[in-house]
Amino acid sequence: MSHAQPQPAAAGESAASRANVVVAVLAFGGIVVSLMQTLVIPIVPELPKLLDASASNAAWAVTATLLAAAVATPVMGRLGDMYGKRLMLLTSLVMLVVGSVVAALSDSLVPMIVGRALQGLASGVIPLGISIMRDELPAERLGSATALMSASLGVGGALGLPAAALIADHFDWHVLFWTSAVLGVVAALFVLLLVPESKVRTGGRFDLPGALGMAAGLVCLLLGISKGADWGWGSGTTLGLFGAAVVILLGWGVYELRTREPLVDLRTTARRQVLVTNLASVAFGFSMFAMSLVLPQLLQLPQATGYGLGKSLLAAGLVMAPTGLVMMATAPLSALVSRNFGPKITLMCGAVIVATGYGLNIALMDAVWQLVLASCVIGAGIGFAYGAMPALIMGAVDPHETAAANSLNTLMRSIGTSTASAVAGVILAQMTTSFGTATVPSENGFKVVMAVGSGAAILALLVAAFIPRRRPVAAGAVSAGAVAVGTAPVGAVPVRAVPAEAEEDPVAVGGSVHAVALAGTGDGVPVHGRVRGADGTGVGGAAVTLISLGGRQLGRAVADTEGRYAVEAPGEGTYVLVAAADGCRPQATTLLVSTAPVAHDLLLTGTGGLAGLVRAADSGVPVAGAVVVVTDVRGEVLATRQTDGLGEFAVGDLVPGTVTLAVSSPKHRPLALPVETTGTAITRIEVELRPGAHVRGTVRGAGGPLGDARVTLVDAVGNVVATTTTGEDGAYAFSDLDTGPYTVIATGYPPQAAGVVVSGADIHDHDIELAHPTA
Repeated sequence: MSHAQPQPAAAGESAASRANVVVAVLAFGGIVVSLMQTLVIPIVPELPKLLDASASNAAWAVTATLLAAAVATPVMGRLGDMYGKRLMLLTSLVMLVVGSVVAALSDSLVPMIVGRALQGLASGVIPLGISIMRDELPAERLGSATALMSASLGVGGALGLPAAALIADHFDWHVLFWTSAVLGVVAALFVLLLVPESKVRTGGRFDLPGALGMAAGLVCLLLGISKGADWGWGSGTTLGLFGAAVVILLGWGVYELRTREPLVDLRTTARRQVLVTNLASVAFGFSMFAMSLVLPQLLQLPQATGYGLGKSLLAAGLVMAPTGLVMMATAPLSALVSRNFGPKITLMCGAVIVATGYGLNIALMDAVWQLVLASCVIGAGIGFAYGAMPALIMGAVDPHETAAANSLNTLMRSIGTSTASAVAGVILAQMTTSFGTATVPSENGFKVVMAVGSGAAILALLVAAFIPRRRPVAAGAVSAGAVAVGTAPVGAVPVRAVPAEAEEDPVAVGGSVHAVALAGTGDGVPVHGRVRGADGTGVGGAAVTLISLGGRQLGRAVADTEGRYAVEAPGEGTYVLVAAADGCRPQATTLLVSTAPVAHDLLLTGTGGLAGLVRAADSGVPVAGAVVVVTDVRGEVLATRQTDGLGEFAVGDLVPGTVTLAVSSPKHRPLALPVETTGTAITRIEVELRPGAHVRGTVRGAGGPLGDARVTLVDAVGNVVATTTTGEDGAYAFSDLDTGPYTVIATGYPPQAAGVVVSGADIHDHDIELAHPTA
């Protein structure tokens, strides 16, 4: 039986198409969830009549979704990190379908609230989808894919309004929820069939007390924000909810810091990059929702007001639709800017564009085309910003924390949108004008809300300025402001002051040198000199200790600012003199003492350090969790480190000279390079890892896929690179391969061998058929 050698180009196209399918399915899931939140908007004014309830009670159909989403988003993220992101994604979509069916079958308030709450539990789909992309996609696709997934929140919201208006105008209102259920089923089937399960897990236990505490705190906070206008901002209920939120969340924070496996790792959240990005997310969430509140009302108010445009709900939805398309179109552009200049710059560009869009909206609100222009500019800015946020979050956390961290970021956006709704509601309720017998928001009220939206974008810009900047350090270059390794070497005696229990008073020698004779009667032999560094200058503050050959401490001193020291030997004999100082290797020397004073200088050489940044060569995204190994010229391992969430590592206490730095990470090719370290400073280096190639396929026999077949990969010189055993589906895979020719050998029947040429970072498909030879 012959085996056709795979063509690298075809394999690359196949891998790219698979990645495109995964991205499309996950983005579709995000749009479905966003549509679910928007579909109910056309019937909100009619809900009291449709559900036979008061207006304040009917509003719970919206509030329930908000509260459920706030609780479910971080919880689903944590469960995804623990038990599987695809599993939790499917669970979220099932909740969406069940909630939609319950709402579609309801004609009273309680079932509607239950259904809407279940729908809200699906809000974790977007952060879970972003996390799956990080685990599954090649590095070069990650930026654009996560930008598109993040923007799907706005895309679904913009497209959902005209779709909802169209359904509400021509069909029974229950069809809105049946539509949501059908879309949820389609999304779940696509995920089940086309999206692989991520193998990245954290394990551990679920923090139930932390989940309950966070749920209680968020419910109090968001309930106060969303219902404050109805209950009164100064009412006892509203103030009580805010007070309870503060107390509960503070207590929850203390608990999370003390528990071993918290629901939300607050220490990670407090990292500057994560914290500042989340704060900027609140401001951007505010900006996005401010537009969604103002423009539909402006479009639907009667023209007789002088500023309303008198359009139907459907027309208003169609005016908003281009905003979603603009967000989708700017997602790859956002990824491109992030790749070249860093996601911080992208986020700041988005803030500037959003602020400009609101400024245009204040000046241009007299015609439909003006509102379309302003909303598209705002949508472009939001697309930029929402594409950058996941990149900033993923660049600052370890892979096993991705889902939880992205979920928290999504929650921050939700808090921003909730706050925007409350603030805009207060402004529009206070700034009104009379129109016949009715009272409607005034033109200035709308302008004030847009000005507040612009201010929120400017605030996001200022906050984003504090995100740590990506440091472009030349490979192997020593920074001008290099810092000496600050940890004291093993064996150092960091004497800072003369102990009070010394047997005799300190003796001043040369001004400020302090010496203590710990043994002797004052008739000993003086030993003095200077502690010098590698450059010949004195090492101030160096600790000098005199010990006997038996190990007994006889005297010690602290060198002055010029490195001078003085101790006293008890008499003639052979001693050991030890010097140590921060940032230097301790030095020990044999000292022969006669009857005359001894002058003896000590030389301390510095210890070097190595620090750097590991990033993906194609996307520029920091690589968290990469293993960094430092070896000497003999191949001995000097240190092993793992990069943090920002892709950074540091190694201290290295002897000056040449070392070998080896870096490896899943989905990337390992890299080794020589680095020259100095004796007095930190050598900074930047390492770029290129994505590795993959070979995978299916082993089949006469009856179909073969399980338990042994597959071996051999390189061009005959070395066994990897071995694996197929599962029940007959599938096998080898990852992180260098380019070049390999031989794939399958056994289980008479063995079969075939060559495959691996090139670039593609995924190469290579199926194998095993069969007994025919007679």
